[in-house]
Amino acid sequence: MSYTKLLNRNHNSVNQSIALIDCNNFYASCERIFNPKLIGKPIVVLSNNDGCIIARSKEAKKLGIKMGEPYFKAKNIIEKNDVKVFSSNYSLYGDISQRVMETLSSFSSEVEIYSIDEAFLGLNGFENYELNTYCRHIRQIIKRWVGIPVSIGVGPTKTLSKIANHLAKKQPEYKGVCILKNKIEIKKALELTSIEEVWGIGRRLSLFLKKYNIHNAYQFSQMDRGWIRKNMGVVGEKTYLELNSVSCLELDLVPSDKQSCCVSRSFSQPIEKLFDLEESISTYGSRVSEKIREEGLVAESMSIFVLTNHFNRREKQYSNSIKLHLPFPTNNSIKIVKRALEGIRKIYRPGFRYKKAGIILYGLSRHNVTRGLLDYDRDTSDRIMNTIDNINSRYGSSTLKIASEGIEKIWKMKRENVSPCYTTRFEELVEVKA
Repeated sequence: MSYTKLLNRNHNSVNQSIALIDCNNFYASCERIFNPKLIGKPIVVLSNNDGCIIARSKEAKKLGIKMGEPYFKAKNIIEKNDVKVFSSNYSLYGDISQRVMETLSSFSSEVEIYSIDEAFLGLNGFENYELNTYCRHIRQIIKRWVGIPVSIGVGPTKTLSKIANHLAKKQPEYKGVCILKNKIEIKKALELTSIEEVWGIGRRLSLFLKKYNIHNAYQFSQMDRGWIRKNMGVVGEKTYLELNSVSCLELDLVPSDKQSCCVSRSFSQPIEKLFDLEESISTYGSRVSEKIREEGLVAESMSIFVLTNHFNRREKQYSNSIKLHLPFPTNNSIKIVKRALEGIRKIYRPGFRYKKAGIILYGLSRHNVTRGLLDYDRDTSDRIMNTIDNINSRYGSSTLKIASEGIEKIWKMKRENVSPCYTTRFEELVEVKA
């Protein structure tokens, strides 16, 4: 449907039901699945190199621990209150997320995975009481099968389902499920939602709207549509229509292919030698190649970048990047790493202490694109990569790897409090003794 036709619709979408399922405190909840002693305890999860706090349980939030706060700044509160600290374990979190999404797909044929811990579901055809029962059943099944608590918000549009989900999570009387269908319920919910919490508004636009005495979502929904279009553009008008039950954001059931893919890390300690940079960029090149192979994509070009620690004013600073074209579209780790090493050697400068490096692949397309006259033997390449991927999947990441990735890796990311990969490594499976 064209945007013009969409905006000219004068009927609403009250018969449509879109549910947003959001995993509660997802990273912290993942840590609790295999360690029940953590239930009810304050938990924080740290970013790469154990730098900043990127996730908190509700108990940790009550202690005043802030999102994004450097770990060292919160250490006194953490130690005083016996807060459990975990390094990020993305292998575990990614696998648990996949299990949640697979479970959701059994409840609806219309599933849009929005993020690692959120998904939209199309749930049309239910009466209100049936919808409430069905959503509570979904919550119970996900908790029983996967071990993750979720909140569910339902509305006639995506934006209203976002607001409903926020209420389901924050207001105890909803018991984890909030359904907004009639005008009275929607009005009450919009009045309870501050303008900066509306999906698509954000901080900058909320400051602008507050100058016009618009402080909550209901006030915004009652504004003149022409004024919104003039001052906030198409995005603002879509948000306005969505709050008035006119669906402008359809479920994205077939996600678009990525345009780029990046793997970068900060080092656990500054490195100065080219050899160590080569090890790191080889490791990142292998990982980014695996990621695009998982999605059936190939890359046409790449960028390699390095930088020093710009927060350390006492040291000389340097940053640089280089764009490199691949001779043919590929997802072959060996080809990509070889080209990446050429790039890192060109931008490396001695005498600097490097803090971070990374690789970005560009020009991603489906693997089955038409082959060029100078194309390589893709069938042989695919067989080699499939063999490596299958072995690493079965026996653990990096069981087989490129020699230039190294062994000791003094630059390797710091993860002092990482939990076991309970679901993705045989050697870290939980042992039950009876």
